[in-house]
Amino acid sequence: MEHGVDIPGVIETPPARVPVQGGPLPRAMAAVNSVVVFFGMIALAVAAFVLTYSVFSRYIFHAATDWQDEVAVFSIVGAVFLSGAWVQSQRGHIGIEAIASVLPPGVNRVRQIVVDIMTLAFCTFFAWKSWTLFHEAWVDKMTTSSTFSPPLTIPYGLMAAGMSLLVIQLALQTVGHFVHTKETE
Repeated sequence: MEHGVDIPGVIETPPARVPVQGGPLPRAMAAVNSVVVFFGMIALAVAAFVLTYSVFSRYIFHAATDWQDEVAVFSIVGAVFLSGAWVQSQRGHIGIEAIASVLPPGVNRVRQIVVDIMTLAFCTFFAWKSWTLFHEAWVDKMTTSSTFSPPLTIPYGLMAAGMSLLVIQLALQTVGHFVHTKETE
């Protein structure tokens, strides 16, 4: 659901989507996104089940669990980071469309290009830092501090992979601003 500015006489236009279809990389990315989103849905269902089980286990059966926090958090981290590229492909991230609705189309296109480039730069840095965290956790064999102590390579790897997919998606969309296909004309 999007909300625009209620200014009399201003025609509200939907946000512009930059098509990135047409090549093998965009098609491969779309396929990867659909698979990752499917597994993200499963991960969120697993997290919900584990947290619900934890509540019943503690308060009804008086049995403590020491693994549920990590399993739930790792599942949610995987779902959130890995599905970020799909959300970006739908232009579903939070954006301020009120500005877009009052700008002329040419100015709005420049704004969108600048935002995409800045987002790409930030996410590229974030992906790089995520891979360095993953490498550090791998080399040092880092684990969580709980008695269950799963390796931290799991959430760091999910975060790094998800951010890398997001960088690829953002790069495709940024290039899409400058590549004219039959769909954009």
